[in-house]
Amino acid sequence: MLPLSQFQDFIKKNELFTSGNKILLAVSGGKDSVLMMHLFKALGVNIGVAHCNFGLRLDEAQRDENFVRLLADAHDLPFYVTHFETKKYAAENKISTQMVARILRYAWFEEIRLANGYDYIALAQHQNDAIETVLINLIRGTGISGLHGILPKRDRLIRPLLFLNREQINDIIEEDNIAFVEDSSNLSTNYTRNKLRLQVIPHLQEINPNLEKTFAENIARFTALENFLDLQVVQLRTEILIRKSDGWYLSLTEIVKLNPQKFLLYELLKPFHFTAPVVEEILNSLGAVSGTHFFSLSHQAIINRTDLVIVEKNASMLLNQFIHPSAAKTNFGDYTISLRYSTEIKFEIDAAKAFVSADKLIFPLVLRKWQNGDKFIPLGMRFPKKVSDFFIDEKVPLHLKHNTPILVNGNGEIIWIAGMRQDNRYKLSTATKKVAIFELENN
Repeated sequence: MLPLSQFQDFIKKNELFTSGNKILLAVSGGKDSVLMMHLFKALGVNIGVAHCNFGLRLDEAQRDENFVRLLADAHDLPFYVTHFETKKYAAENKISTQMVARILRYAWFEEIRLANGYDYIALAQHQNDAIETVLINLIRGTGISGLHGILPKRDRLIRPLLFLNREQINDIIEEDNIAFVEDSSNLSTNYTRNKLRLQVIPHLQEINPNLEKTFAENIARFTALENFLDLQVVQLRTEILIRKSDGWYLSLTEIVKLNPQKFLLYELLKPFHFTAPVVEEILNSLGAVSGTHFFSLSHQAIINRTDLVIVEKNASMLLNQFIHPSAAKTNFGDYTISLRYSTEIKFEIDAAKAFVSADKLIFPLVLRKWQNGDKFIPLGMRFPKKVSDFFIDEKVPLHLKHNTPILVNGNGEIIWIAGMRQDNRYKLSTATKKVAIFELENN
């Protein structure tokens, strides 16, 4: 008999979906997914069936596709199918067949969900799958999140069979005489998951006959612990990771006080995609000179005197921009430089503006970031000064040094360190006939 009451209780307890939702079922044709389809059908839920043919088992794969198609037709359900060149994709991208199959199927399920108005995608993973996932994560290395294995619900994916184990599913299939197809690859030990299923877990069950129940209880504890820690990290991040206009600031003093230090710093920096080895490198470099850089895929962290400053990596990868006489606005990273002209010879004391004798400009001008060796004559001074020394005097953080727009004349002379100081050679004088007015704006 179908375990409808347990099925309903599990859905309700985990808030998997509501009665008005439309659910897309991932059905391979095996026992698990076929049972899932029968349970949804018995509840009267609005469902559709999706099947992936990975082309890995030739005639058997086609048999599975035909079976699922007939099953959907017999129950008058919408049926969606796709074919993948899995081995070709794996070879081209140099990743495992299993990983490719996972990537392709989840991407396709989401396409079908969006295109046909489904609210969730249901996967037929059960308690034994959850055990295997935890063991795989432990073998490969994992944090706390890897210890909860498979969650009943994550984003648009739901797993409504996690209240059952493999033996229970087999009994239900046999008792109700439910037709299914067997995937011969499940008996192959070429795959890590199958090795655990066929060669490792049976020995663990000899030690603990209630292995599924024990793991389910452990997974529940790990999930609760992860939720608790997430709340603590969110609170800590709010308290000590300060958002400013030019990036995120984390006091080095606060980093030193963290306990456990490596774990908490890793969690604090997780939204910026820093890996555990990079976090360890940061901790080993807290006494390093100002300007030491660390990188993730999306961000860079910079030790700047008393803080670790995190900025988007792309912010420091700025291309030179050319300014022509008619250019009204020019974008440079997070800034825009506007240009206008006036015959009224006057200026304002405003760091965001530069008032330049237009007759001294040699176009095209160049807008670029600071380079080693740059020099200029700060307004009001007579002798050149290194831009790097000027930045130090002005206490400009290193990440801002690299992102500050430098306006350069056609002859190579610096006209303006935008937003900070104009060059004395380009100030207005009694000989000025026309004023070029540059203005810096934040995007």
